[in-house]
Amino acid sequence: MKDLLIRNGMVIDPSVERSVSDDEPRDLLIRDGRIAGIASRIEPGDEREVEVIDARGLVVTPGLIDLHVHLREPGFEYKETIESGARAAVAGGFTAICCMPNTRPVNDNSSITSFIIAQGRAAGLASIFPIGAITAGSKGEQLAEIGEMMNAGIVAISDDGRPVPDAGIMRRALEYASDFGLPVVDHCEDCCGATGWAMHEGQYSALMGLKGLPGAAEDLHVARDLILAEMTGAHIHIAHISTGRSVEMVRAARLRGVRVTCEVTPHHFTLTDGDLYRSGYDTNFKMAPPLRTAEDLQAILEGIADGTIDAIATDHAPHHQNEKMVEFDHAPNGIIGLETAVPLALDRLVHRGLITLPRLVEMLSTAPARIFNLADRGTLRVGAIADVTIIDPQCNRKVDLGESFSKSRNSPFGGWELKGAVNRTIVGGRVVFGSVEGN
Repeated sequence: MKDLLIRNGMVIDPSVERSVSDDEPRDLLIRDGRIAGIASRIEPGDEREVEVIDARGLVVTPGLIDLHVHLREPGFEYKETIESGARAAVAGGFTAICCMPNTRPVNDNSSITSFIIAQGRAAGLASIFPIGAITAGSKGEQLAEIGEMMNAGIVAISDDGRPVPDAGIMRRALEYASDFGLPVVDHCEDCCGATGWAMHEGQYSALMGLKGLPGAAEDLHVARDLILAEMTGAHIHIAHISTGRSVEMVRAARLRGVRVTCEVTPHHFTLTDGDLYRSGYDTNFKMAPPLRTAEDLQAILEGIADGTIDAIATDHAPHHQNEKMVEFDHAPNGIIGLETAVPLALDRLVHRGLITLPRLVEMLSTAPARIFNLADRGTLRVGAIADVTIIDPQCNRKVDLGESFSKSRNSPFGGWELKGAVNRTIVGGRVVFGSVEGN
């Protein structure tokens, strides 16, 4: 493998302290798939072949990591495969993605875990880290084979898409996962809140004549599991947080010393139930948890700004267009998000002054690596795996869903004009999106 030299980029790495100005261009050298050096000027010498990327005006960051992706394989390959999802991931700047277990069959045993890892390696794009089920078949009745799955390579457990209804089972899951050092990813939706819901319960659900799910359904579940995490000392990770009250509870629990982290999706810091109302029953605005109120969105933004919300995760949920082109009540929840996350975050969070660029890199890379204990990821330290994302923060681009690498097109962001784009993605020292040529 040739050396790869990235020249004149603005290197942002929240995992290390900087001794030079944040806006001073630097070079980054990659050798044998590892970070070999970062300096104001690097001359690799004539003894090795070197490919050069001119990153002048671009931002060089540790490879981005998505903690929450649905790859659909095995069982739903018509929506997405591991290969197509990984291709969409690298196009979105993600060098590693963590995939949820709600496949068919469910990833509740070591055989499925091993299959997913093997398919990811065969694709040779983003690194794939499986998340195992909490309960067998994600039915909420008995614990899955957590230890065997951990030995096979899972990085967390979750019944995402299905909350664990029994507090006793959730307690045992937290205790068991803690013994293995695994975080428990929590889909918070109290089953007593509503059934057969289609959107957030509020004024817009009444105007649209759709059954709503109140924010309290999330809040009740968050409250229960924060208490269980405090009791067990286990690490709980709140998935796709969407209500202001849940953000408040996470903030307060952390002050008490509870081991809690949480993530937010781009659609929950961008859209509200009012946007759904104005869409005219567009099923691309239907997701779980549902789009919440403007007040909830403001609380989400405050949680991002003050650090209560640790990470941005896409909850990439591909569905075939025929599944979405039905009555709103009957359409499945979820949207694709791997290729729009970075532009949305830059446009809505950085360019509008809510957070700094280093803080965004932390939420997309360094923090996810820390939350799921992904060693040698989310950093540009010398010797680390050379997963690198290069971003053009000033690039103006219209979202064209027809150009997506995903097999599905279910997104409400088609046609949006956004400022910021991924320029190149490098996994293990190899350019997997973009090119060396044409610098």
